Amino acid sequence: MSLKDEFREMVKGLAEKFAIPAVADVFFPPFYQGGQPKEAEFMAIGLKGGATGLSYLLLPDEEMNEYKALGPVDFVGKDPLPLALEFGNDDPVKEMISLAAINAICQHVMRETRFQVDSAADSLGMLSVSAGDKVGMVGLFFPLIKTVKQTGAQLVVVEKNERLIEKYPNLPITLDPAELSQCNKVLCTSTTILNHSLDDILKHCLPDALVSVIGPTAGYFPDPLFARGVDIVGGRVVKDGDLLLKLMAEGKRWGHTTQKTCFLKKTYAGVM
Repeated sequence: MSLKDEFREMVKGLAEKFAIPAVADVFFPPFYQGGQPKEAEFMAIGLKGGATGLSYLLLPDEEMNEYKALGPVDFVGKDPLPLALEFGNDDPVKEMISLAAINAICQHVMRETRFQVDSAADSLGMLSVSAGDKVGMVGLFFPLIKTVKQTGAQLVVVEKNERLIEKYPNLPITLDPAELSQCNKVLCTSTTILNHSLDDILKHCLPDALVSVIGPTAGYFPDPLFARGVDIVGGRVVKDGDLLLKLMAEGKRWGHTTQKTCFLKKTYAGVM
């Protein structure tokens, strides 16, 4: 079973146990050829009752027309479960929408069950990086590079974008995920779930490596990732969906409408 199959099975199980409300609102930022600017990197699906899920715009330019054809009228009032079950579809536009739907469904269940998420723990801090460690960073987390280097740990950054090697020649960037086999701790962007690369990344990790997956789009329950050998999942849940959607539409900062979360495999009891 693929990782995306496991996500689909999880949301189907949640929908069998809980009444999932219809879509109330959707936000799609403008499409920018050549890559999205920071203020337009995320879309969102809000459900009736306020639960809201984020997804990252990881779309090539050739998907521009399909993306631009999308509109809230195509989604408002509809059941989000069929949208969520598109996860694993080869259509990147549908997969983007499906991840937002998965996050919205999971966050609705968190609200319904008053699920206690840990907002105090730091997903990087849980790695306890120190001198003597070799840290693999999958995705270029600029704010964290200095933090890792200050510990005295070695660092290798695994990226898909070859241009970054030329752009940042002083950073230890590689295109080869096999370099992770030398790392005892791995910090991985949650975007790897959307772009189908996480399973391959995990194949290169040492069996006893401590692996953390982090990012704003990790707003779901961590069960599929823990089943794959991930140890820590750090993401965000949306506290105020209406305000988040409003601020997104206005091109304003919306981080304060969300809350950081940190799931630890060794303490996670599950929701199912």
